Amino acid sequence: MTIKRIAVVSLAMSAAGLVSLVLREGYSETAIRPTPLDVPTIGFGSTAGVQMADRTTPPKALARVLTDVRRFEGALKKCVTVPLSQAEYDLYVDFSYNVGSANFCSSRLVKKLNALDYAGACNEFPRWKYHKGFDCSTPGNRICPGLWDRRLDAREKCLAAQ
Repeated sequence: MTIKRIAVVSLAMSAAGLVSLVLREGYSETAIRPTPLDVPTIGFGSTAGVQMADRTTPPKALARVLTDVRRFEGALKKCVTVPLSQAEYDLYVDFSYNVGSANFCSSRLVKKLNALDYAGACNEFPRWKYHKGFDCSTPGNRICPGLWDRRLDAREKCLAAQ
């Protein structure tokens, strides 16, 4: 099977990619800290300007996640210089949403991607297993077990898209 990749400037996050992101992030009408070491989030994982007393509604949270996704897409389009498939694009936008644009763009993952090492970029996901210095791959951890599962899932989906 031939992978159809196109210039990232021509891509936008798909509906399936957006649904996947919001399901993975989960919804909270009040600001929460997803882990004890995390920054406050609200809605579908939005962090910008969030205070612990903040509240939202589903329509406002969806509008905010769309705005957030557009911001992360813009950053991705500035630092990824190689063509991607729609599945890869959705996955990398989701990852950037989770780790932040600056971290994403300065990562070894992006360096490998821009060197056309698509599989090597996929294999970088498990390296992102730390949260505030804690190794989330530690068996039985109660601080960030979801992060490790998310990284393994991202690697699997990324390699499947090759």
